[in-house]
Amino acid sequence: MRTRGRLGAGGLEAGVTLMELMVVVAIVGILAAIAYPAYTQFVIQTNRTDATKTIQIFAQSLERCYSANFTYLGCTVQGILVNDGSTMVSPNNYYTITFNIPDAQTYSLVATRAAAPQTSDNQCATFTLFSTGQQTATDSSNNPNTQPCWGSN
Repeated sequence: MRTRGRLGAGGLEAGVTLMELMVVVAIVGILAAIAYPAYTQFVIQTNRTDATKTIQIFAQSLERCYSANFTYLGCTVQGILVNDGSTMVSPNNYYTITFNIPDAQTYSLVATRAAAPQTSDNQCATFTLFSTGQQTATDSSNNPNTQPCWGSN
């Protein structure tokens, strides 16, 4: 900031030159260009828990039903009767959960991207949890990608 040598009614006038203002705007622009992509990637990674947490909770409901009835068929999850092919949405609406219950003894729960920003998550396109406890995940090209998506196995 410069002080001008011009004497006004109240003494010396102080101000910012246009060049100084443009330098500050350029610096803020560069910082934003670096920070925004990192922030959006962080948000996408954080929202993956909407899928993993939801299918684990749904799996617990199926296991409680199985322990009482010795079948996964005709179980209720969050008060809703689920069968083979039933779908529900995750609490934050980022994922659609599909129930695959081919017989009384096995199931798999598949979470697929349903809403932004998760629709742009190419690293973890689907999450699957099997009745055996096995966790898998695939990227948008259907390649296995379990470790970075689930953070285990």
